[in-house]
Amino acid sequence: MFNDSSSRIVDDLRAWIAAAAPSAQLPSTRRLVTEYAASPVTVQKALRALVAEGLIESRPGVGSFVRAPRAVRPQDYGWQTAALGTPRHVLPSVSGAMRIAPPDAQALHSGYPEADLLPERLIRAALIRAARGSTATSRPPSAGIDDLRNWFATELAAQTPAGLTAPTANDVVIVPGSQSGLTSVFRALMAPGRPLLIESPTYWGAILAAHQSGVRLVPVSSDAEGPDPEGLDRSFRETGARAFYAQPNYANPTGVQWSPERAAAVVDVVRAHGAFLVEDDWAHDFGIDTDPRPVAAQDSEGHVVYIRSLTKSMSPAIRIGAVIARGPARERFLADRSAESLYVSGLLQHAALEVLTDPGWKTHLRRLRGQLRDRRDLLVASLREHAPHLGVAHVPAGGLHLWAQLPDNTDTDRLVRDCEARGVYVASGHEWFPTEPSGPHLRLNFTGPNSHGFPSAARTIATALTLQL
Repeated sequence: MFNDSSSRIVDDLRAWIAAAAPSAQLPSTRRLVTEYAASPVTVQKALRALVAEGLIESRPGVGSFVRAPRAVRPQDYGWQTAALGTPRHVLPSVSGAMRIAPPDAQALHSGYPEADLLPERLIRAALIRAARGSTATSRPPSAGIDDLRNWFATELAAQTPAGLTAPTANDVVIVPGSQSGLTSVFRALMAPGRPLLIESPTYWGAILAAHQSGVRLVPVSSDAEGPDPEGLDRSFRETGARAFYAQPNYANPTGVQWSPERAAAVVDVVRAHGAFLVEDDWAHDFGIDTDPRPVAAQDSEGHVVYIRSLTKSMSPAIRIGAVIARGPARERFLADRSAESLYVSGLLQHAALEVLTDPGWKTHLRRLRGQLRDRRDLLVASLREHAPHLGVAHVPAGGLHLWAQLPDNTDTDRLVRDCEARGVYVASGHEWFPTEPSGPHLRLNFTGPNSHGFPSAARTIATALTLQL
C-alpha cells in the first residue's frame, strides 16, 4: 500500500508520462524529493510502482525513462488447428478452488490448509538436511527410495487384521502427489472409453484425471455412510465396469466417512465383480472425531488400489504420495509412471522421509486434530447463526471442508462472483459432480487463513444470497 505522498507522486507522474515522448527522461530522484518534500524511500516506491505498471524503465546509474510502446504484430496460429486435429479429450477447466485470492480476502475456496497448520520448522530442516546429502545429485529408483516405500507399507500394514496378508514395500510406488497417481491408475486399470464408476459428488481432480485418461464416468449415489451397495452392484452389472473410484475417509467435498459395515459390503461387491476399488485416502492425516479406516487394510487379494498423499498435510512444496497395488496392476501402474516421469525427485523423497521419522511429526498431528476441530466448529456455528439458508446437514468427522446446500434455483456462479466482489472467496459445488449437479452447493474450506473472520464471511455469503431470494 502507498501513503498519501507516494500516491500523489504516482498520479502526477502518470499524467506527465502521458504527455511525454517515448524514452523521455523523468525528473531525477533528487528533484522529486525536493518538489514533493518526500523521503527518497517514498520516491523510490512510486518509481517502482510505475515500473511494475510498465510505464517506465529504470537504467541504473542513469535514471528513469518513459518506456517506448512496442509494436505488437498479431500472430496467426491458425495452422496449428489443422496440425493438432480433433482433441482426444475435452478436459474440464481448472477448478475455481485453485484460483489465488488476494492477501486481504477471506479464502474459503481453497483445498489446502494455511501455513500455520503445517509443520513448517520440520519441513525447512528436512529440506536442508536432504540437500546436504548425496540425494541432491543422485537418481532414485523408479518405484521410489526403499525406506519411504517401507514407511507407507508399514502404515497400512498396521491396520491390516490378523489372517490377511499385509502390504510390503514391494507393493508401493512413490508418485509426485496423488493427482499424478490418479491419472496413471486410471490409465493402468482401464482402456480409453471404458466405464469408471465414481461417487457423486466427488473430488474434482479425480474427474479431471478420468477425462485425461479417456475413461467414461458413471456416477454412483451415496448417503451419510457411503455408497449404496445395491446401487453399486447394479451399476457394475449394467455397465460392465471393472473399477470404482471412491474416498472412504472424509470425502472431498462431502466429508463423509464410510461405516465399517458399509466398507465391508462395498468390498464384497467389488470382489464379486472381479473389479478394482481405487481408494483415495487423501485426508488420512486429517481425522478430527474419528481415526481413518483404510478399506485397503481389509483386502489382500489385490482388489483395492490404494492412494495416499502427503502434500496437503506436510506442505504443497512436498509433492509426494504413494500408490499401493499388487500383482499385474502394480506392474502396469509402474510402467505408466516410468513413461510419464521416470522417477520422483529423490530430494523431495528424502525430505519427506526426514519429516515422517522425526518425533515432531506425530506431535504435530496430535496438535493438528484440535486445531481442525476448533476451526470446523467455528465455521459451522458461523454459518448456522449468520447464514441459516445454507444447509450443513453433515458435520464431517475429519477432512478440511464443509459441504453446504443452497436454496433451490440459486445461481451458484453469480453467488460466487458476488461473494468474491465482497472479499470472500467460495467454491461452487458444480465442479464436484461428474455429470449434472444434483442441486446448488458450496464447498467451504475451514483451514484457510484468518479463521477469526468466519462470522463475517458467513454474513457476506448470506447478504449475497439474499439478493437472489
